Amino acid sequence: MAIGSLAVLPSLVPTLVRAASNETIVSEPHIVPTNLKFTETLIPRKITNLIIVHHVGGTDRDVSAAEIHQWHLANGWAGIGYHFLIHKNGMIEQGRPLYAIGAHCYGYNQTSVGICSAGDFDISFPTKNQIDSASHLIAYLCQKYGLKPDSRTVLGHRDLNQTECPGQNYYSQLEALRKKTAYFL
Repeated sequence: MAIGSLAVLPSLVPTLVRAASNETIVSEPHIVPTNLKFTETLIPRKITNLIIVHHVGGTDRDVSAAEIHQWHLANGWAGIGYHFLIHKNGMIEQGRPLYAIGAHCYGYNQTSVGICSAGDFDISFPTKNQIDSASHLIAYLCQKYGLKPDSRTVLGHRDLNQTECPGQNYYSQLEALRKKTAYFL
């Protein structure tokens, strides 16, 4: 799809539909599936009340969910701990299945969805495409789980644990991300 002279990935343009009740329905973003094998049976998450934003950190490369999966397996985990990975071009890749408890934020995995963006946002900035895809994905997840995208529900990893994640250059944009997300709801 092209907007003006810019080519835009389908996941970057949410489809907003007004239902008969005049409620806005956010389309599910395009999520590239993965075929990752986990070393343990994944446990379903019973409650979802948080969306936690991460960055890869340590490298500014546009790594894949499969590569992170291998890193997390090497840590002795069941596999990738994040539910989604957003690439620099805005593509959203499936990580851990959405139904499952994640392994991305100690003490909060049982009630949260983890969204990681490729890059090290202590040394670089998330791309506009990453921010656009994150706002669409978070709007969709807020709708799905009945959440309001505010500072109590959409958090940076550092809000909950002793870490620099999601990097200062992403963390400084979280309030704008929440506002952009709310626009779709």
